[in-house]
Amino acid sequence: MAELADAYGSGPYGVTLGGSNPLVSIFPANTLPTTLPQQDPEFVQRTFSSISQRYDFANHLLSGGMDFVWRSRVARLVAAHRPRQILDLATGSGDLAIDLGKACPQAQVTAADFCLPMLEEARKKSVPNLVQADALALPFGEACFDAVTVSFGLRNMASWPEAIGEMGRVLCDGGLLVVLDFSLPRPGLLRGIYRFYLHRILPRVAGWTTGRPEAYAYLGESIEGFPRGEAMNALIAERGFDCRPPRPMCFGIVTLYAAVRSSRRSM
Repeated sequence: MAELADAYGSGPYGVTLGGSNPLVSIFPANTLPTTLPQQDPEFVQRTFSSISQRYDFANHLLSGGMDFVWRSRVARLVAAHRPRQILDLATGSGDLAIDLGKACPQAQVTAADFCLPMLEEARKKSVPNLVQADALALPFGEACFDAVTVSFGLRNMASWPEAIGEMGRVLCDGGLLVVLDFSLPRPGLLRGIYRFYLHRILPRVAGWTTGRPEAYAYLGESIEGFPRGEAMNALIAERGFDCRPPRPMCFGIVTLYAAVRSSRRSM
């Protein structure tokens, strides 16, 4: 059975906003944020705790099973880098960590998340090397990972630049960063249809599936306000990375970003 490490002992939770469920937002009901500010960590803890047992089912249902394809794409990309040490940040219930372990059998995968109940779900799947950690203050030394992945988690973190900076700190020079998150299709009919689904249909279905509609109430706003395409690449590059071209998937509903950590000596 995997050993679950709490990086913060019995102290308060950090400020990372939830795990890597692609279809969970963490804004409380009846509160419309104009930006994506830090939310109450206790609210985040309650929300993800309450959906933890339905987490995977809702994820697979609401993505139409495409989450399996998206994770497989990430795992293959990481495997091509031949890492020895991998950090899967915002691991949630550990599905990507499992895929990374299969794709990179020679590597040690560390699976970290802010939300302890979600890590308990990962423990049930025998995901090894579980760590409860705040993405803005990772409990790891400098340059200790060859690859860092974050799947549907960056969008829910309190500060995107700070989180990316922390990922860069723990990555070795030449290390690979892979970010997978929601985006929007190109302007046109498909974007309109997707927005209708995102704002009107998905929250209702998600609420019925999990019994917690407030966890999904503002998913649409969080996606609309999240950097995408070259804007996301620019954000990553500012934190010391050489970015590859963004890779939209499923007509742009999801985008994969890959970047290599620049040499510290050249910065």
